Amino acid sequence: MSTGTPTVSELIAQERRLTLPRFGYDDAYALGGLLVELARERHAPVAIDIRRGGQQMFHAALPGSSADNDAWIDRKRRVVERYGESSYLVGTRFRAKGTTFEQSSRLDPDTYAAHGGSFPIAVEGAGVIGSVTVSGLPQAEDHALVVRALEQFTARPQN
Repeated sequence: MSTGTPTVSELIAQERRLTLPRFGYDDAYALGGLLVELARERHAPVAIDIRRGGQQMFHAALPGSSADNDAWIDRKRRVVERYGESSYLVGTRFRAKGTTFEQSSRLDPDTYAAHGGSFPIAVEGAGVIGSVTVSGLPQAEDHALVVRALEQFTARPQN
C-alpha cells in the first residue's frame, strides 16, 4: 500500500486479500487477542469488537477508551453490515466522488459512520459473515490496526 491515504482500489485489494477460509468462536478469540496485543504494544486507547451475524463474539476495552468508542463501533459496524465493505472503503468511495458519506448516503449519521476502523469478516464461499471493529484512534490508524491484525491472523498456521 502506498503512503498516505489509501485509494479505493487499494482498499478493495485489502478486502480480497484478507478473506478467511473459515471463522468460528476460537478464531474470534484468537483475532481479538491479537488485536489487544497489538493495541497494548502501542498503548492505544481503543475498544475492540468482533461480530458474526448478530452475535458479539469478542469485546475488549483498553485503558483510555470510553463508552463513546463503543458508540463509534456500533456506527462503523452498521456501515459494514449495510454495504458489505470496510467503513473506511465506504467513506473513501464517497470522498472520491467529491462528496461525503454524511452529505450523500441519505443515512442517519447518528446510526452510521463511514469512518475507518470496521472491516468485514469475509469467508471463502460464504461472503461477508461479520465484522471486526476498532475505535479510539484517528480513522486511518483504526483501519490500519485491524488490517495489521488480519494480516498476522491469516499468516498463522491453519489447523
